[in-house]
Amino acid sequence: MQRASFLLRFPPALKAVSRTMATRTPTLVPVDRQAYNGGDMIHDPIATVDPEAFEIMKQEKKRQRRGLELIASENFTTKSVYDALASAMSNKYSEGYPGARYYGGNEFIDQMELLCQKRALQVFGCDPKDWGVNVQPLSGAPANLAVYTAIVEAGGRIMGLDLPDGGHLSHGFFTPTRKVSVTSIFFESMPYKVNPKTGLIDYDQLEQNAMLFRPKVIVAGMSCYARHLDYARFRKIADKCGAYLMADMAHIAGLVAGGVVPSPFEYADIVTTTTHKSLRGPRGALIFYRKGVRSVNAKGVETMYDLGSKIDTAVFPGLQGGPHNHTISGIAVALKQCLTTDFQEYAKQTVANSKALAGRLAELGYTLVTGGTDNHLCLVDLRPKGVEGARVEHVLDLAHIACNKNTCPGDVSALRPGGIRLGTPALTSRDFKEEDFVKVAEFIHKGVEICLKYNDKAGKTMKDFKAFCESSEELKADAKKLGDEVMEFTTNFPIPGNEEA
Repeated sequence: MQRASFLLRFPPALKAVSRTMATRTPTLVPVDRQAYNGGDMIHDPIATVDPEAFEIMKQEKKRQRRGLELIASENFTTKSVYDALASAMSNKYSEGYPGARYYGGNEFIDQMELLCQKRALQVFGCDPKDWGVNVQPLSGAPANLAVYTAIVEAGGRIMGLDLPDGGHLSHGFFTPTRKVSVTSIFFESMPYKVNPKTGLIDYDQLEQNAMLFRPKVIVAGMSCYARHLDYARFRKIADKCGAYLMADMAHIAGLVAGGVVPSPFEYADIVTTTTHKSLRGPRGALIFYRKGVRSVNAKGVETMYDLGSKIDTAVFPGLQGGPHNHTISGIAVALKQCLTTDFQEYAKQTVANSKALAGRLAELGYTLVTGGTDNHLCLVDLRPKGVEGARVEHVLDLAHIACNKNTCPGDVSALRPGGIRLGTPALTSRDFKEEDFVKVAEFIHKGVEICLKYNDKAGKTMKDFKAFCESSEELKADAKKLGDEVMEFTTNFPIPGNEEA
């Protein structure tokens, strides 16, 4: 009787599931347990404890060493950051914030988090009286979601650069048939666009749309935009429509830290960033927020910022549990490195290398969106060559050149992007200079030529193309020849980090 009463509270479909579960005899698959014969499982290294997993790691390290990592959001972090990630800080659970934890034994965790906060503010020239920072977000998209959760009411409005035009999923991306990002599910999103002819952000149209849409937050940020953002113009637009200005500097944080691109801190209310791209740290994120007076009205009445408590609460307990303390430790180490002249030179070299890569590609007859680059990346429009970005990406990958297909302004479908995105942070960490990136551009050109050679024979779909690449001995031979050239070239450049996998 009790069971029948319980089921009355559920819809018919769930009642059927419950009846099935009640009568079904579960089948348990026996677990194949083996004795550990390596010695001491607690203290033995991974090569001894799990050689299968270790072999996969070694193969990945080999792939990175022999190839050209040109994905703009990737980098090689340093040995000291590796050491922090593999430290005892990984063992500790610490819900809450320094001085207000929900577990005991966090005195040194508190010290590390406070050190990380101090260095984050120092690296970007932020006075602690005017800025605060949360170092706990697990990555960039959750950091952005935490900001929206903190200051945009459910169903409230945000504006970010459209993903096909160089924006990021977490800036509110959706399609006519699907809300792709969770930020477009929980919030109302309206993208701003670039001019399809120049590839540059159309600030006039952005201002006009912002005045109509009245967003709570405007996001000044990108995932694939090769020019400086006009933060002063963003600020004027945000003030005019009454929005917060949030700068997402995830891609360029290391370049901002190195002083080689404009900083958003003079203009933004909130700044978010990942820590693993040009900043060269571990995979984490930071949220900076203003403190003090936000505005003064005509009568002299001050409105104060109240972002800190809202953002902290949104991160924890709103969206996360305990932070990853080993990651926070690694971020702290990476931030200390950002304060060195060596890192400043790294940032300068990253931009110089990007310009050298873009310049040589232009000489080889390639079309670059916006005509060039001001930062660490360039977007190559392959449509004038008559080939899709996905096909070129695949052929380059066969030759040990890693990049990513990317939409170009005017692309009809994000599923068939017209270009490839190329970035220089990772190879700059391997001590590549301008002349080396001229050679990289020539490798890319050879890969595109291979793709064009077989493009008309390889079918209409990407599935057809991959199948052709798998079956064509001639194409595989061409790709192998290029790959051998790449591997011979990359042997001259060591990879930072630990010697082990």
